[in-house]
Parts: sequence; C-alpha cells; structure tokens
Amino acid sequence: MPELRDPDHELIAKTLRARLADFDDDYWSACDQEHRFPWDFFDAMAKDGWVGLAIPEEYGGGGRGVTEAAILLREVAASGAAMNGCTALHMNVFGLQPVIKYGNDRLKDTFLPQAAAGELHVAFAVTEPDAGTDTSQIKTRAVRHGDGWRISGQKIWTSKALESSVALMLARTAPAPDDGPGRFEGLSLFLVDLDPDHVDIRPIPKAGRNAVATCETFYDDLPVESWRLVGEEGKGFKHILSGLNPERILIAAEATGIGQAALRRAGDYAKVRQVFDKPIGSNQAISHPLADAYARLEAAWELTMVAAGRYDAGLSCGAEANMAKYLAADAGYQAADRAVQTFGGLGYATECHVERYWREARIMRLAPISQEMSLNFIAQQVLGLPRSY
Repeated sequence: MPELRDPDHELIAKTLRARLADFDDDYWSACDQEHRFPWDFFDAMAKDGWVGLAIPEEYGGGGRGVTEAAILLREVAASGAAMNGCTALHMNVFGLQPVIKYGNDRLKDTFLPQAAAGELHVAFAVTEPDAGTDTSQIKTRAVRHGDGWRISGQKIWTSKALESSVALMLARTAPAPDDGPGRFEGLSLFLVDLDPDHVDIRPIPKAGRNAVATCETFYDDLPVESWRLVGEEGKGFKHILSGLNPERILIAAEATGIGQAALRRAGDYAKVRQVFDKPIGSNQAISHPLADAYARLEAAWELTMVAAGRYDAGLSCGAEANMAKYLAADAGYQAADRAVQTFGGLGYATECHVERYWREARIMRLAPISQEMSLNFIAQQVLGLPRSY
C-alpha cells in the first residue's frame, strides 16, 4: 500500500504491519474454520495498547481519533485478518463512543479503563428481528423497577455476545408518536450485563467471519441499575448517533483493507502462474480488472480519510461517512471477487484464502447499513430529494 502522507500515521501503519505479521492467513483460516475466537491476536493487540487507541488517555487509552482508528483497522484487514480480526476489536476501538460522550462519571470510570486494557469485551445490542433498519420500531422494553430497570425483549445480529460481559443496548422506555421525527423519542441507551440468568445467547450460523459469532440474544426481566443508563432517558437514539458516523468510516477502512489483501494475493499469483508459456498477469483480461480494483480502493480510502478527518475536527461528516462506506464496500467486494476470478478454480479453494476475503467483503454491503440506505441518505440529505419511506 502507498505510504501515508502524515509521518506519524505511516509510523502507526508500519508498526502494525510488523505486529500483524505474527498472525498469517493460515492462522485466520483456522480460526474461521474452527469457529474459534482469535484470543492470541486480541491479547497481543491489547498488550500493545491498540484496542484502547481511541479511548481518552485519562481512562488508560491512546487518546487518538477516528483517523488513527481507521488506519488501525485497515491494516488489520489488509494483513489477511479481514473481518474476523476487525470484529474482534470493533467495540473496544470505537463502540463505546456514546459512553465517552454521554456517560456519567461512574460508567466511564468503571468500564473505560477495562475496555482500554482489553479486559472488557462489549457487544452492541440494537437490531431486532422485526425492526431491522427502522430503529424506531424497537420493541425491547425497559420498565422501571425500584431505582433501576428491568429489560425484556430480543435482539439479533449481536456480534461477540459469547465473549462479552456487557452490551450497549437500546430499549424503549416510553411510547413514541406513530410517525414523524418524534418516533425515535422514548428510546434509551443502557450498558447492561449479559447475565446468563436473564440472557439467552444463541449463535447464528452464517456464511463467513466465523471466528467471531453473531448471535440472537433474548432478555428476560434483566435487572439494570439506574447508573447504567447512558445519557438522558428517552434520548438513546440521539446518543447512538454519535457512534454511527465513526462506524461507517471504520467499516469503509476495513473494506479497503480486505480489498488490498485480496489484490496482494491475486497480484502475486498473476506474476507466477504460467498459461500458454507466459504469466497470466501479462494478459489485460487479468491485469486491467486488478488495476481498476486498485484505483477504486485508493479512491475509497481517500474519501474515508476525508470523512475521518472531518469527524475528528468536529465538523459534519454524515455525507462523507455514508459515501465512504458505500464506495469502499463496493470496491472491497469487487477486489475480492476479481481476486477469486484471477485464481480461477483455485479461487474457490480454502487454501488460497481469497474465497474467505470474498465471503467477508460481502458483509460490508449489508452492514452496518445497506448500500441502499447509504444512497437514501445521500439522496435526501445531500441532494435534497424527497423520502420514499
């Protein structure tokens, strides 16, 4: 990958590449096939301080911004770890931003140092089976009980729930108006314990990224103390918004990283694979698609860095974050798909690894927001077009 313009950023990238060399494609393939969480990798990243990179220094973190977090997660993905490696780190790196921004002192003092040290694993419990993208339709309820709450309901696509002891959860604490902007009122954000006496966790079989389970979670009268409320009661949707743009930016960084890993493999193969007495990379049918994929990845990365820089500067970045995510998700998947095509039949074989990149790159076009919803945002918020829903 080209050097970064900022010498400090390039140093971060080079240091990461040296550390990540200890975890090669065979390691990640084994974790994926065995559905085994990459504990060795996570512990190494925690020991070196990377998991707390974006947590404030006063809580033991690195105090860096989304820009540095994007560099971190792109390097992790590009090492061959792809989404298996990135998802293992996600919530520690950026998922607690609502707690950092809106949490009370007790919440921050209790959990942020643990997260920065890699001693606390956190899940994100927002999506529900019947709500999907329409967060206003969340049905999980938090009901007052003494000086705290009791929560009951169901969440889906809760990654890392098996390894986590707490979850950042959005639940309804009051009814909302039927329509309009007010439909998001009455949702509150909590940092809850995943108490096995009240929480049932069931992994969802899925196509890829199998080193980190994604789960259905069922909450049955889960007790939650009052101080575990993040920010204001009824303003939870507003609070999670502080984490949505960084999430889109970091997913974009990861998508470009997977694409770079795929191109590296495809390029190396195209140089040595001989057909009709010459390397297949000399054929434009091979070289042009790979060159095109490279150009698209670099363009997506540049926009990702623009979005990250705007966020870190306190500027609006919704349009840039959504555009970066949209372009990077397509570019990463395209690169992985062209890598499979370059390998031919071997591209479908596990031993060549590009099929794993291909499976994991596909996720980005669905999550955390679909490509179609990114386009809806751009159409409505940038172009000023009317809503269709």
